[in-house]
Amino acid sequence: MSMRYLAWSLFMSFTLLLAGCGGGDDPQAALETAVQQLQDNIEAKSTGAVLEQLHGDFLARQELNREWAKRTMTLLFLRHKNIKVIALGKNSWIDAAISSKGYTEVQVGLSGAEGLIPDSARHYSVKLEWWLDGSEWKLARLDWE
Repeated sequence: MSMRYLAWSLFMSFTLLLAGCGGGDDPQAALETAVQQLQDNIEAKSTGAVLEQLHGDFLARQELNREWAKRTMTLLFLRHKNIKVIALGKNSWIDAAISSKGYTEVQVGLSGAEGLIPDSARHYSVKLEWWLDGSEWKLARLDWE
């Protein structure tokens, strides 16, 4: 498996980090809503919508930028007809010292398929850092093991 495929797999994995919906003035609920929307956009294979949710200074693994995310999504969305992400455990919170930062950690199972039966499946430990940009949470940092 190539490093790019692994990296993209992890990029997609973060989408199920938080569940539920929210809104109003509750930053935690707004963060959860942003993550749910990101999950929906990835599973719908909407590269443009995912890119809109990435912060302008987005970095994965401290070096992979938005252009990498775009190329990788394009490749993986073409390669797999169906994408499924399953959160096996999650924890997310708003930074107590800097309320414009949110964090999520999750154990994720990820599979891709050309048809109904998955032809690839992986498990990852994913860490995300979200930055509040105006009134929207944007994914700024992504890392995985």
